[in-house]
Amino acid sequence: MEIKQTYTSGNWLVQEGQEEEFIRRWKEFAQWSAKNISGGGDFYLIQETNNPRHFLSFGSWESPEAVNNWRQMPQFKDFISKCKELLDDFQAGDYVLKISSKE
Repeated sequence: MEIKQTYTSGNWLVQEGQEEEFIRRWKEFAQWSAKNISGGGDFYLIQETNNPRHFLSFGSWESPEAVNNWRQMPQFKDFISKCKELLDDFQAGDYVLKISSKE
């Protein structure tokens, strides 16, 4: 049985010295998204231990349509714009869960 859970992910390389500000901005936006966007699930931000400038974020969604609606929100565009001020690189991706260890 194929699971069709939708996920989004961000691969963030933050400018040196901007890590705490990035974490603050990301947390604020993730909390806003969780409270205000229909179809959103849990959102996570992890930091690489050997390179504290490198972060990965991921979140679960009910559907690709929920992701598209989120990305169309002015708050999403504002968040990305504010974060880019702190970044050296950013890549985003959309994913579908294929296998879970819980199966």
